[in-house]
Amino acid sequence: MMVRPKVRIQREPFDAAAEARALTAGRTDIGAVVTFTGICRGSDDGRAVAALTLEHYPGMAEAEIERHVAEAEARWALLGVTVVHRHGRLVPGDDIVLVVTASSHRGDAFAAAEFLMDWLKTKAPFWKKEEAGEGTGWVEAKADDDAAATRWAPPGDPAAGGA
Repeated sequence: MMVRPKVRIQREPFDAAAEARALTAGRTDIGAVVTFTGICRGSDDGRAVAALTLEHYPGMAEAEIERHVAEAEARWALLGVTVVHRHGRLVPGDDIVLVVTASSHRGDAFAAAEFLMDWLKTKAPFWKKEEAGEGTGWVEAKADDDAAATRWAPPGDPAAGGA
């Protein structure tokens, strides 16, 4: 039984363990739960980071995340998904994003969590401004993140390097 996915964008901190418990409460069909929490780092490529401010377009961001959760559900045998993404000013050590996937077997839960995180990292409609010692600036996309995300493109898709 697939539980309706939960997608939230919020300023407030989240409790990863409570979110996982809520997803599995009363369920005996779930054999695997994968959780990933992205945390604000205090440095990036050797530069000190004082804070990260995340902005989004309300309504559109949730809809885009829900669309990719639906794609994950179509690709893997999932029994539940929760995605929580924070916005606003975050300092090093603050949790930024949570992905929880549940399935009967670990392979589907791991693959779906990786897929969702690769998509969130590269394509989710969030804008990140970094406060560092040398000033404030918008965070550019990273080639290695884009490369990681291409593995999920359908065969023959130019994004996957196919024909």
